[in-house]
Amino acid sequence: MDNWFTIEKIDDTTFAISEYGHWERVHSYLLLGTKSAILIDTGLGIGNIKKEVDKLTSLPVKVITTHVHWDHIGGHKFFGDIYVHENDAEWLNNGLPMPIDAIRNSIVKEPFSKRAPKGFDIRYYTVYKGESIGILKDNDIIDIGSRKIRVWHTPGHSPGHICLFEEEKGYLYTGDLIYLGTLYAFYPSTNPVQFKKSIEKISHLNNIKKVLPGHNELNISNDIIKKVQCAFDLIEKNNLLQQGSGVFEFEGFNIQL
Repeated sequence: MDNWFTIEKIDDTTFAISEYGHWERVHSYLLLGTKSAILIDTGLGIGNIKKEVDKLTSLPVKVITTHVHWDHIGGHKFFGDIYVHENDAEWLNNGLPMPIDAIRNSIVKEPFSKRAPKGFDIRYYTVYKGESIGILKDNDIIDIGSRKIRVWHTPGHSPGHICLFEEEKGYLYTGDLIYLGTLYAFYPSTNPVQFKKSIEKISHLNNIKKVLPGHNELNISNDIIKKVQCAFDLIEKNNLLQQGSGVFEFEGFNIQL
């Protein structure tokens, strides 16, 4: 039996579906409403995440993409109702501007700590692309019945990166904007200045009770947002808020520009 995915219960209608066997330790999140469900990201595509979703719900599922990087869209191929911010839509339609060999090398650059699902072969790994997608914009509300989730456009890690905030529960799903580990804004498609502004944007949200990241440790303190904001302030103060400045180390996280 495959045990690639780990399902962790956030509450009775919210689940983290995690890939701890991979060095990126990716999290996807399943939110159950009364009319439909949301799956925030679909992971690496090493295993079939839909099989895990089907264990938890029979509701129709909308896939909400925090950003179009291979480790967050790997399982999109198993679903038909997919949404993405307008600024990342071209990548989802036409493919990432990166050679597939480089992506495959990144996926296997460290040995898996769990056995890969039966049938997985990195030689045949491909990155999802498809034209049948819904477009999201800043401040959109996604209503799944008894639950409403607001889209916050937070560019920097990618042009169309979004966070999702469920105000009633106080859950903030941060994708690759906030997590413990190294935050990346050194790729050509990233923007350190926008990244900093996005951190400032979410720092003004009220009633954040739980930060739910895209990678690494699942249970992190809400004060991580303030810590990352202060870190970016310090980098900017030293006139280093630009690509090529290097890796800046802080308590619990790094920032690579």
